[in-house]
Amino acid sequence: MLKRINVADVELGMFVHKLEGSWFKHPFWKSRFLLQDEAMLNDLQSSDVEAVVIDIAKGYDVRRPARMPGEANPFQSNSQLARTAPRPRPRTLPRTPAIVEPMKPDMRSTAPNSIGREFGLAKQVAGKSRKVISRVFLESRLGKAIKASYVEPVIDNIFCSIQRNPHAFNGLMRCKRDNEYVYRHALAVSALMISLGRTMKLTPEQIRQAGMAGLLMDVGIGLLPVDLTLYGGDYRNLDPGILNRHIMLGYEFLEAGGGMPAAVLDVALNHHELMDGSGYPNRLTGERIDLFSRMAAICDSYDSMVSDTVDGSGMDPASSLQQMKLMKGWFDPAILEKFIETLGVFPIGSVVLLRSDRLAMVVAQDPADYSRPRVQPFYTNITGKFIRAEEIALATCYGDDEIAGTVEPSDFGIEDFPRIRERLFENAHKGG
Repeated sequence: MLKRINVADVELGMFVHKLEGSWFKHPFWKSRFLLQDEAMLNDLQSSDVEAVVIDIAKGYDVRRPARMPGEANPFQSNSQLARTAPRPRPRTLPRTPAIVEPMKPDMRSTAPNSIGREFGLAKQVAGKSRKVISRVFLESRLGKAIKASYVEPVIDNIFCSIQRNPHAFNGLMRCKRDNEYVYRHALAVSALMISLGRTMKLTPEQIRQAGMAGLLMDVGIGLLPVDLTLYGGDYRNLDPGILNRHIMLGYEFLEAGGGMPAAVLDVALNHHELMDGSGYPNRLTGERIDLFSRMAAICDSYDSMVSDTVDGSGMDPASSLQQMKLMKGWFDPAILEKFIETLGVFPIGSVVLLRSDRLAMVVAQDPADYSRPRVQPFYTNITGKFIRAEEIALATCYGDDEIAGTVEPSDFGIEDFPRIRERLFENAHKGG
């Protein structure tokens, strides 16, 4: 049974079903949890949340009546009043919910998950999120203001997926083919910003805003006076003189809507600024560029480099990271190192040459050793033929095989690798 109460009436032992209002007003990622921590209670009651919905089937009910003493509820009978009257109860906190029922996967849960189990949930999150972001871009073209509250659920769902498994959603974005680049890119950069923020140990509030900034920073693309269908839906093919206009268009549009966090506006304006001052629009240098924009420059560049084009495959992820390290003066070196730590030395989707002279794709990371991920061989250079995929955990194969280096499939005459990559990733995580 759900009950709405004032935040001042919240007590330890209550099961919080919903925190009312924007999640910018509270410090929690989860909106459903059993409140067992005094510090969390203090944080909640000192936040700007005005009301909370509790589930009294899973935790405590309110101790005192919501009405003044003696005031009756005209909509309740005497028998109902008797059933809902406060009863004495022990103060021992419940260890588990009072009622355990079979439930659908909770998309807002942050409990750890294997990459295989999270893969299906990540696909659901991506599908729902893409619908929202495509609508955002459409409404921007129609001149409709974007409210932060409209995209908050997208950020929340992506964050929860990354909390459950830090690689499933990012791996899906890397390996999934999508003809509408602008929407996939927005989701991918948002997820990368959230993942990077976690590695950098930013606060929940900062991670939320970083994720939203990544999602909305290119909204100005939809305001350009061009038909993207003429460019295969990929704005990277636009003339730079036209493309660069998306910065001011997006910034002014988000600012005019009102209520958008200042950090999100900063990223919309500054995500193409570079550390050496060679970026645009204002040629800012070093720490004159805000933190989130320095993060966004890395996430945006990486996803642009690895994403497929209408003409072929994007750059190999591991090779892209090495290339970015060589781009002196472009990126904040400390943040770039954190970014590499986030994705691993060989990010999911990387194609590697094994010591056995087989080509394999990275399908998952080993948290204990990111230099020896889980891979699926799919081609042998000995016979020049495709082979049946088998998963190898390089960290526990006891030296039977190892990575010799990264390669580009096209160098081995392999065509249409995006299709192969998507199939390999799906097969590796089919059925959890």
